[in-house]
Parts: sequence; C-alpha cells; structure tokens
Amino acid sequence: MQLSVIIVNYNVKYFLEHCLLSVVKACEGIEAEILVVDNMSADGSAEMVSAKFPQVKLIANKDNIGFAKANNQAVDKAKGKYILYLNPDTIVPEDCFTKCIGYMDTHEDTGALGCRLIDGKGQFLPESKRGFPSATVAFFKIIGLSSLFKRSTLFNRYHLGYLSEFAINEVDVLAGCFMFCRKSVIDNVGSFDTDYFMYGEDIDLSYKINNAGFKNIYFPETSVIHYKGESTKKGSLNYVKMFYQAMIIFARKHFHSSKKGFFVLLIKLAIYMRAILAFVTRIFSIVKLPLIDAALLLVSMTTMKALWIKNIKTDTHYSSTLLAGFFMAYIVIWITSIYVNGGYDKPYKASRVMRSMLIGGIMTLALYGLLSEQMRFSRGITVLGALFGTMLILLSRKVLQYLNVSSVESDDTQKQVIIVGTAEEEHEIRTLLSHAFIEKNIIGTVSPFEEKESSQLGVFSQLKPLSQIYKATEIIFAQHHLGFKQIIDSLQACGNKLEYKIHCMGTDSIIGSNSKNTAGDLYTTELVYAITSSISKRNKRMVDIVSSLLLLIFSPLCFWFAKNKHSYFLNAFLVLEGDKTFVGYDDIQFPALKPHLLNVYPIIDGFEIPADNKEHLDWLYAKKYDAWEDVKIIWAKWRSM
Repeated sequence: MQLSVIIVNYNVKYFLEHCLLSVVKACEGIEAEILVVDNMSADGSAEMVSAKFPQVKLIANKDNIGFAKANNQAVDKAKGKYILYLNPDTIVPEDCFTKCIGYMDTHEDTGALGCRLIDGKGQFLPESKRGFPSATVAFFKIIGLSSLFKRSTLFNRYHLGYLSEFAINEVDVLAGCFMFCRKSVIDNVGSFDTDYFMYGEDIDLSYKINNAGFKNIYFPETSVIHYKGESTKKGSLNYVKMFYQAMIIFARKHFHSSKKGFFVLLIKLAIYMRAILAFVTRIFSIVKLPLIDAALLLVSMTTMKALWIKNIKTDTHYSSTLLAGFFMAYIVIWITSIYVNGGYDKPYKASRVMRSMLIGGIMTLALYGLLSEQMRFSRGITVLGALFGTMLILLSRKVLQYLNVSSVESDDTQKQVIIVGTAEEEHEIRTLLSHAFIEKNIIGTVSPFEEKESSQLGVFSQLKPLSQIYKATEIIFAQHHLGFKQIIDSLQACGNKLEYKIHCMGTDSIIGSNSKNTAGDLYTTELVYAITSSISKRNKRMVDIVSSLLLLIFSPLCFWFAKNKHSYFLNAFLVLEGDKTFVGYDDIQFPALKPHLLNVYPIIDGFEIPADNKEHLDWLYAKKYDAWEDVKIIWAKWRSM
C-alpha cells in the first residue's frame, strides 16, 4: 500500500463529495486507500459517503471529537507507506499524488511535504509555507505587520513571504489541510497532538518532524484548491481566539521556560488587540451604509431647505432646533424603513431602496398630519428631500459597486455566466440551477474540447479571451470531460477577477468560493427555505412588532372593526412579545414557525382552495419568503385574526 488518504469531515457534505471525486481520480494507478472520519455531521455526510463511495473506509463518530483525535483514529487503521492529511474542502489534480510520491521516494530525508495551495479564485494562499511561531513572529502576524510587509525577512517570517511560491523550499510548518507525510516518521514522532481541538495541530506536528531530523518541504509542483472558510469561519473572532490559544498551547509545550512567559504575554496582548479591532470592524461593516445614507439624506434635506427658502418661501424662517428635530426624526424613519424593507440586505436591489423610501415618505407625512399647526414643518421640503435623497442613495450604490464594495453587490441575475461543458453538461447544470431556484444570466457555453458545436462560443483553450469578449463575471466548469487539473490550471490562467464554480457530473451540487475568509458558495437541489435565513427571521419579527404596535396604538378605531373582539388585545400582545406571529402555516414538513393568527391563502369569493394548492402556497411562502408579503396579508386580513 503506497498511500493512505485521511479526510476528517464536519458538515460539508457537498464539498466532501467533490473532494472525494478528485481524490479517487488522483488515486488511479496507485495502490491507495481512502479513509473518511465523520465527526457527527448533521447534514447526511456519512450517509452520502456510504452510498456513493463504497470503496472508502468510513469511520462515523457519534460525537465531534475534534480534528486531531479524528485524524488519529484513521492513522491507527492506515496501511500506506505515506499518509496524506487532507481537508474535505479541497480539490486535488489528477497527477497530485504521483508527483508527491515521486518526490518523497527520491528524498529520504523528507518527513512531510506540502503543496501550493490556492483559493476558489485561483489566488495563492500564503499559509502554504510558514515559519515556526516564535514570540516576535506570532506578534507581527497578529498585529498585521506581516500583511503590510509581505516580503520582509523580519516581519513576515510567519508566511515566509520572501520565499517564492513557485520554488521548492525547506520550511518550518506545513498546512494541515494538505500534509503528505512519511508513515514511518509519523509512527516515530506520533500523529496530531490531541491537546489541540482545532488549529495548531499542523504547527505541532511539523515541529516534531523537524526535531526528529527530517525536513518539511514546500512542494509547488502541484496546486490544490482549498475552499478556505468552509470547515470553519475564518474571519470570526472565535477563530482568532481559538487559533492563537493553540499558539499558546504550542509555546507551553515546546518553548524553554525563559521564553514561554514572554511569548504567552505577547500572544494574549495581541489577541485583545485583534478582538478590539474585530469588534470595531464588525460594527463599522454593519453601520457604514446606514451612516452614508444618513449623511446623504441630511445633505438632501439641507439642500432642499435652502432652495425652498430661496425660491419658494422667501419670507420664511425655520428655527434651528425645529430643523434639527425634524431632520433627525425623518432620517431615522427613512433609515429604519430601508433596514426593515431589506435595503441593506445582500444581494443589493435598487427596488428595495425605492420602496423603502416611499414607505418612509408616507410615514413622515403621516407624522406631519399628527402634529399641531405650529409644530408642522414644510411638506414641500420633506417630499423633495425624500426624492433627492433617494436619488443620492441610488447614485452612491452605483459608485460603491464601481469600487467593488461587497456589501452592495447585485444579485446573480446580473452576472454574465459561461458554462464550460458539452450540451449534455450544460443541460444538467441548467436543470440543477432551475431546481434550486437560482436564476443566472447564462450567455453561452464553451466546449471542453478543441472542437465546438455551432451554438457554442468557442473552445476550452480560448476561455480567457472569450470571458473578456463577453464580459463574463462567472465561469461554471463541468467536470467530466475536463479533468480537475485542467480546471485548476484554467481558473488560475483566467485571473481572480472572475468567480468560479465546479460541477461534477452526476452530483446534485455546484461548489465554489469567492473569498478565503468566508464560507464557500454552494448551489444544490436540496431545498433551502428563505424563511430560515437570519435576514428573513429578523424582517418577519420586525413586521410582527410594528404591526402589533400599530394595532395597539390605533385600537380605539381598529377594535370596532375586528371580528374577534375578545381576543384582539391578547393576540396583539402575544405577537408583540414573540409568543405568536401574524402570518404562518401549520404544515410540519416546512420549517417550524410560531403559532400564527393568519394563513397565507388568498380569499377568493365562492371558491374553496383545495388542500394540494394550500400545501403549495405554504411551500412558496417558506421557500421564497418576503416580509412584504406579510405586510400585505396583515393589511388584507387583520380584522379576521
């Protein structure tokens, strides 16, 4: 047995499936075994492996025992001369294993080998080669100096930025997502240390291999995609804490006592600095668009006030206190309306902003009508300010889109997509997207061969210029006639301005990733209900709160029109405190909701909606939930609740 491939999986079923397909291809012609350890995934990963990969040796744990222990379970069963520790969110080329075995066979002093890692857009991942985390190395990494001075031998010893990504080099640390080890060395020094639950195990193992007199080699003769961010969320504060706590464990295990205390102190100090920075960055990412909008609305109102006084009401004077109060109140109403109506949600849609400003405008005019004559502010300035402010906000979104600000990215229907595949592969991809209710603007297909059909845009070798000609923003590769190596080489050649997805024929998913710090993109025929998203839950709760407050505020009027007067106030209070929701369904096959007061079915005079149609309407409500539908249903049916 030449090779044992070990993969530890946790809740990334579709990425694991594509990974295994690439591993099976890379194992052809090699005496190899594949071992998958599943750490109690809840997404059906273990069942998928059993059903689709009977040749894989599956260890299905009943608990999540952590990365290190799970790998060690498989090491105990491994029979290969070499062991590959591999993450489930990776794609390996067909010649990867033969190249690695060839190098290890001819370099007996090599204990472990790591390849050149790239992300889902083909960009090099610097953690492919690293230095040991001394106190200064780790500190420079945490406070960001290593990122500012990427090629510095002083500041970036963590990622060894001064070493070429294309040259074979001896390094200190290899990445645990792809670690090709000599089994005899692992038997000698031990596998991953179970003191680490996640992160730091690869540093520890690399250190032990090096101390045993063997080399850790960075081997860029093969490139592997790592959809970084899938197994864990790399940008979170919890990740920062866990990763650097692992560094502290490493220091306490391997550093001399004289250095240990200083290292731990520096790391803890840096963790607090990163925590503060992460908190500030997170808050800013949330409020930056509302702050921009508030500033633009203030500019709009101030401008309209000046023009109004100059050209319309030349003899009018407004008190500064009154202006400040009205401007503040109106801006808060408009910003709240944009927030509630999804104007800050991704993907950005101009229609949401316009709808939000219209609703906010109506609310400001309603507020105006409730005030006494001496307290009223100009309706003309209010209306013109809202209109001009809407134009400024829409214009600012266009500017931010031009600057590639991710928070205002448009939806996929505006993206220009090219499929690389045959007519049969194109049909399968289109069908999958359709069944997953994902709309994309597919502009054509490129043949995976050097000959094309008359309906195709061109051939595979022309993919880069074709993507430029047609202004493509996304490419979906069909992996069947194309090999994984061809796909990996192609996405690097086409450049990181494009987005890339991979679909293996016969699977029910399309995978990809557009950032090394966020979870990967996944299109699948498995039903994903919009009503389960955090955005939908927030918007639904907001509609419930506002509607119940309005029913209570206007109860002197509304109460007399309500059919169920005995439960009017009780229901309003129950919704307000979150025990009930206004709109919902009873069907248990869809995501569970709070007990509801109103159903989703329209009232058709003289027609009773059949049960099958009711089930379909419930499904549509859950699948494509829109808070605006709740508003319309409540408006139409509130008297019957």
